[in-house]
Amino acid sequence: MMMGRSRNVAILVVITVLLLKTTEAEDYEVGGSTGWTSFPPGGASFYSKWASNFTFKVNDTLVFNFESGSHSVVELSKADYENCEVDNNIKTFNIGPARVILTGPGELYFSCPFSGHCSSGQKLSVTVEAPSPSPSASGSDSTKTAPSPQTHSTDIAPPPHSSATPLASTFSLFIITIVVNFRTCYYTLSF
Repeated sequence: MMMGRSRNVAILVVITVLLLKTTEAEDYEVGGSTGWTSFPPGGASFYSKWASNFTFKVNDTLVFNFESGSHSVVELSKADYENCEVDNNIKTFNIGPARVILTGPGELYFSCPFSGHCSSGQKLSVTVEAPSPSPSASGSDSTKTAPSPQTHSTDIAPPPHSSATPLASTFSLFIITIVVNFRTCYYTLSF
């Protein structure tokens, strides 16, 4: 009987760890060790090749490492991105490093607005995947649509302290409380 209860506790712990892992957001340093720069190594395709190595999800953060005053980041429409029309930007991030939270699914386009930087290859497009529906989502919840990437697609990120979502943190604390109380009751009753 004790072995069965221990196995149940172990299963609860494993489920909690898996739930926390699947709800973590990731930070991505744009360009890796190269950072956010004009005339990147590899030319105009550098940032596209870098982005192709990753799957970006809602709540992930793009970290643009640059020296303030030397570069900046602007979010653009697709047409403005393709034509390097950096003056028609959606949002501007002037202070480096800029932390941009991906708050909605879809295509997002970024560039540096400094003269000649976009045409030199300092531009990035990313595809952000929609979050997977939660196992407890009801049919009515699955019909909600995510906000358009053109509206409120990014936010300046707060300083990093935890990459787990608040719901996951609350859930894990709930499970840990249940496990501790279960073990306390079990040992109290068995002695």
